[in-house]
Amino acid sequence: MAVDIYLNFNGNCREAAEFYAEVFKTEKPQIMTFGEAPQDPNYTLPEEAKSLVMHTRLNINGSNVMFSDTFPGSPFILGNNISLAFVSKNEEEIHAAFEALKEGGTVTMELQETFWSKSYGALKDKFGIEWQFSHESNELKQ
Repeated sequence: MAVDIYLNFNGNCREAAEFYAEVFKTEKPQIMTFGEAPQDPNYTLPEEAKSLVMHTRLNINGSNVMFSDTFPGSPFILGNNISLAFVSKNEEEIHAAFEALKEGGTVTMELQETFWSKSYGALKDKFGIEWQFSHESNELKQ
């Protein structure tokens, strides 16, 4: 189980992740773009989104720091572009924490299976803190 930092950027995520990797002497980030992700046949991905970073991660001095660009049209507020990611191999633990934190908060994505996680969801708790929840598995979903 871990609580990771998740940073959002407004189109300059690749530059930021590469910069932080250099500063903290980590390995070069492995970047997945929105264009490389499996596409929803009911939704055409906007051209301007294809090269944006959907996800990358750096290990900085033992802490996972995850990064992504905001999707075109999604709100971006400099200074409020951080969330906490609750990552666990225990799906029951994820569901319990999600249910508890959504009380008085706002769910932005219900827990659900995605191509990268058996159970992923997001919410803003009653204190205004953004949370992401993800089931971590040793199986790589394709």
